[in-house]
Amino acid sequence: MTNETSTLDVFILTFNAAKHHINIPVFARHLYNAFGQNASTLPELVVISIQEMAPMAQAFIGSYVLSPYFQRYESAVNIAAAKFVAEEERQHRPKDRPYTLVTTRNVGMTGIMMFAREPAAVRNLQATEVGFGAGDLANKGAVGLRTLYERRGADGRIIASTELTFVSAHLEAMEWNLERRNKNWESIVSGLLFEDPKKIAERPSLHPTLHDSEDSSEGQSLLRRDSTEKALHDISIYKPGSHLFVAGDLNYRLSKTAPAPGSIFPEIDPESPNYYPNFLTRDQLTAEKGANRTLHGLSEAPIEFPPTYKLDSLPKSKPQTELGRIGDEEDDVDEVKWSWARHRWPGWCDRILFLDIPWWAREDVNKDAKMKITTYDALPAVRSSDHRPVFLRLDIPMLDPDSLAPTQSAYEREQRDAGWTGFVNPRIKLPFSVDFRSWEHRAMVKKWESTIGWSMLISQSKQGIMVFITVLLVGLGAWWYRSR
Repeated sequence: MTNETSTLDVFILTFNAAKHHINIPVFARHLYNAFGQNASTLPELVVISIQEMAPMAQAFIGSYVLSPYFQRYESAVNIAAAKFVAEEERQHRPKDRPYTLVTTRNVGMTGIMMFAREPAAVRNLQATEVGFGAGDLANKGAVGLRTLYERRGADGRIIASTELTFVSAHLEAMEWNLERRNKNWESIVSGLLFEDPKKIAERPSLHPTLHDSEDSSEGQSLLRRDSTEKALHDISIYKPGSHLFVAGDLNYRLSKTAPAPGSIFPEIDPESPNYYPNFLTRDQLTAEKGANRTLHGLSEAPIEFPPTYKLDSLPKSKPQTELGRIGDEEDDVDEVKWSWARHRWPGWCDRILFLDIPWWAREDVNKDAKMKITTYDALPAVRSSDHRPVFLRLDIPMLDPDSLAPTQSAYEREQRDAGWTGFVNPRIKLPFSVDFRSWEHRAMVKKWESTIGWSMLISQSKQGIMVFITVLLVGLGAWWYRSR
């Protein structure tokens, strides 16, 4: 057992953008304040989970059409970080961009971005996606990133490493769709896989062949099954040797029915009997997680901010122009006053959860190893969305995958305890079976998304229709000419 474990400073933010571009200076100002909340240095990794990041047409097309949306977040992050560094180092103008954008990924309207102070530390990056909207299209879905983060000494040798899995998710909306949200989570567990499960199942067993035993064939079958189950577990979001973080608009509310006229809503005033913390007992996610129906085994820092949805922004006190100049400090002063919309129950829809350090790692590696929460809070409201962004900053113990994975004795103890409690640690056994068709099915649906996206985009403008007709006529003309 070691006395100390190196930690990794990570900042995770989730935001439902309501299909709009963000206002860069305003968002940068909020990020700058968040970076400095309970901290004096910039985080080493920044991960941003975005839902409804763009209109459906652009989101389904993806690629370069989405680049302007991603670029605004990249600008906001680096403007905030550069200002932080400049003040820390007493500079007037920072000379570089503090963060490197390591990757962006999206599944339809749900995106994820990863930034690093030391991009070379991010190794073995993997990505995956699953859609579970109408017809399994990605108007709702989840996208995942997995990476090995390595910290090196002055001599270049690795002194600590740990594996990180990040999931950005957007679950089913509306109060009455509680069961659908739980079903969406099942789709994430069973289908958000970092390798094709069919190929895993087809691999020969890695275990040695048994000899000189009457039960040789039965033993080989058991060993092969165990080997396959372990490999399938390792490609899931619940890989035993990886840290797991789930961020997104999870859409859990305070009720299964819409509010009736005259319903009592949460209030911001601490002196009010309807002060918002009193409504946390009605939070659907807390109840469903406690009943082991969703977000299995995940933990959450204490919630000390009001419900983040659904906000009605009040009109500006004076006219302001849309921000056109990145970094113009005179344009970043839009303080949004808001109230809760009366036709939807407010809810802590925007959440960030994590898989805590397992007991066996604390026993075998470091008894003090734990997720150290720096801040779990919401950014101020922004005028472009009816959600408030939520962020989590924490220090993560840099435990290597072998330390996080269960030992044989831990596996046996957890299995034994599950018989009493009914709860199985997801590092030991997945709460839902792997969907072997997930990769094949997603590839098929994705082709339809591109077609739907272009069709929607073309139909939205006269120019688009004219371009479509021109291309069609040129194509028909070329076909006729070649067929003569």
